Amino acid sequence: MRADLSRWWSRRGLAARLLVALGVVTLTGTLTAWLVAAATGPSLFHEHMVRAGLDAHDEAVLHAEEAFTSASALSLAVALLTAVVASLAVSVVLTRRIGGSVGSLAAAARRVGAGQYDAPVTSAGLGTEFEELAASFSGMAARLAEAERLRARLLADVAHEVRTPVATIDAYLEAVEDGVQPLDEATVHLLREQGRRLTRLADDLAAVTRAESGDLHLDRRRTPAADLVHAAVRAGAERAATAHVQLTAAVEPDAPSVEVDGHRLAQVLDNLVTNALRHTPTGGHVTVSARAGSSGRLELQVRDDGEGISPEHLPHVFERFYRADTARDRARGGSGIGLAISKALVEAHGGTITADSAGPGQGAVFTVELPTA
Repeated sequence: MRADLSRWWSRRGLAARLLVALGVVTLTGTLTAWLVAAATGPSLFHEHMVRAGLDAHDEAVLHAEEAFTSASALSLAVALLTAVVASLAVSVVLTRRIGGSVGSLAAAARRVGAGQYDAPVTSAGLGTEFEELAASFSGMAARLAEAERLRARLLADVAHEVRTPVATIDAYLEAVEDGVQPLDEATVHLLREQGRRLTRLADDLAAVTRAESGDLHLDRRRTPAADLVHAAVRAGAERAATAHVQLTAAVEPDAPSVEVDGHRLAQVLDNLVTNALRHTPTGGHVTVSARAGSSGRLELQVRDDGEGISPEHLPHVFERFYRADTARDRARGGSGIGLAISKALVEAHGGTITADSAGPGQGAVFTVELPTA
């Protein structure tokens, strides 16, 4: 019997349990009030009668006490019964509202668990705590939906990135085997280039994953801003010369030193400079600059006068594999991960990175802000 009752109780929902709990509280309060009134009421009435100078054994006193006891018992019973009915009615309304709200949250959680992320929780008007819970859950569902969208796109882009060099390698090897293509220096160079493309993709994915997960060791050292800027210009000088783009440095005297991992910051600036050179036409100009930013932070900028970025693309440029012009960017050899790596590395230093552009043909500015302490 006890086991059956336990199983029955375990299958009850929150609303039923809450209603039972409120009912127990109401009945406990009613019984307590009845016992206290029955124990104290008649004795207090008798004491007042005695104080009034009446004989405790007078028949009129005894009749009055009997009348008081029955009248108070009846009125108390009616009052308590009415209170119990009203309390239970209010309890039913509250438990239905609370149970319905928690039920909708549970249903939304089940949908999210099943991979359906369009599961917003509506407001139930149950107080600040539940409003915050509902808002947090809806926000979590939206973030999961966005993460799922990015995951699907990531897999599709990785598959595309891998498919192209693998198909090229396979086609050339098959041509060599069939005697159609000679295994000359040009063929070997092409095969090695495709292999390096795959290696670069794997390295970039590993780098951005480590940076975003926080599993990244930073060898921080106090470094002057000028050293960072001039190192980036030297690293990009050959690419700039090949592209016939002017690459210059501009360091203001008030640019502060920063406590950073020089190798990682060089990687960030190299990605930004490479990206700027890739999108700047022949005869264009790319500038790497440093100055004191807001709140004493160091502001590093890579500015170009190239193709620019459309407003609808600006919020997405730091996402993995995002390209404003997919075909053109792939043809230029970009993996689509460089800006994502830069963002993760800057944030690992406690800084921020932003992109700005007045639109197509107006150039672009990438700004890195780093704390100086």
